[in-house]
Amino acid sequence: MKQDATYDHRAQQAVLAIEVHHTDGRTVHSVLVLTPNQVELYAIQLEQIIAKREQARQTGR
Repeated sequence: MKQDATYDHRAQQAVLAIEVHHTDGRTVHSVLVLTPNQVELYAIQLEQIIAKREQARQTGR
């Protein structure tokens, strides 16, 4: 499932295709709809996760 994120200026929403993994092993394709504020918040959080991952790689953890 490879699909670019889209932004609808009129609706003020970003849309991302996602795959939801259930605890019973099922997977379901869906979409995640985000407000501009949510996009900014998740961008910051993802940058932090990426930095932590890189630090862990460098220290061998």
